[in-house]
Amino acid sequence: MEIIIYGITNSISLALMAIGFSLTFGISGLPNFAHGAFYLLGGILTWIFLNQLGIPYLMAALLSILAIGAFGFFLYWGLMLRLRGLAINEVIATLAVAIVIIEVLRWMGFSGYSYVLPPFIRGSVNIGGVWVDIQRIVMVGIGAALIVVLYFFTRRTKIGLSFRAIAQNERTAIAVGIDPDWTAALSLAMGSALAVVAGLAILPLGAIDTEMGYDILLYALAVGIIGGLESLPGALLGSFILGFSQILVATFLRAQWQTVVTLAAIVIILAIKPSGLLGKYKELEERV
Repeated sequence: MEIIIYGITNSISLALMAIGFSLTFGISGLPNFAHGAFYLLGGILTWIFLNQLGIPYLMAALLSILAIGAFGFFLYWGLMLRLRGLAINEVIATLAVAIVIIEVLRWMGFSGYSYVLPPFIRGSVNIGGVWVDIQRIVMVGIGAALIVVLYFFTRRTKIGLSFRAIAQNERTAIAVGIDPDWTAALSLAMGSALAVVAGLAILPLGAIDTEMGYDILLYALAVGIIGGLESLPGALLGSFILGFSQILVATFLRAQWQTVVTLAAIVIILAIKPSGLLGKYKELEERV
């Protein structure tokens, strides 16, 4: 029961970390390597709004989500627009942005146990003989709600349908009047905002540390590679595969092996099925 409960909560946390990255890449093809830095920056902004400016928790969270979403939006117009189609340059540029953000935050001293976001609801409950923090249950609820909202958003709203149109066939979407640059900018803004949502749901379970900016990017990449970088259902599937694998390894071996499992999963999937389990990119024989 403990493996099942913590496997589910760990899987949902990984899905939250990865869903914004997969959304942006699936729609615009932009590999946002600043995703982990946005997760970290959103958490620290919320802490500043809450503890130094005295803004209520909910308002602080909303301001952080909007601020990082706007940052992602203007990052596209200010930088990524000039690099469209140059995949290596896109990776280098977003990774450079991530390193700058993380190292500036490190220089400013945002690391250690003094930087903690309060849980939404304190306490724990007993489920099948296993004590679980209520914050973990809230996190699972946020993850499930976000998946449902994104499902209906991409199928019932004009912007969501334009996202799907660009993802399926960019040339046809352009022919019917959909602007690919605006769509890409909005997808980067939404992906950045979703990174903050993930941080606000997960960070209350521990302290804020600048190193997690790199860790979150690694987990988002691993989940995306396993399930398929451009596939949201694939991201969900990949998060459960990796989430339960990490819990099993931590239970029967050591917690330090979780990173090894993550990296091993990336290597194995890339060797066997480079497009991911639900990815649609062409396999080797099709490309040749």
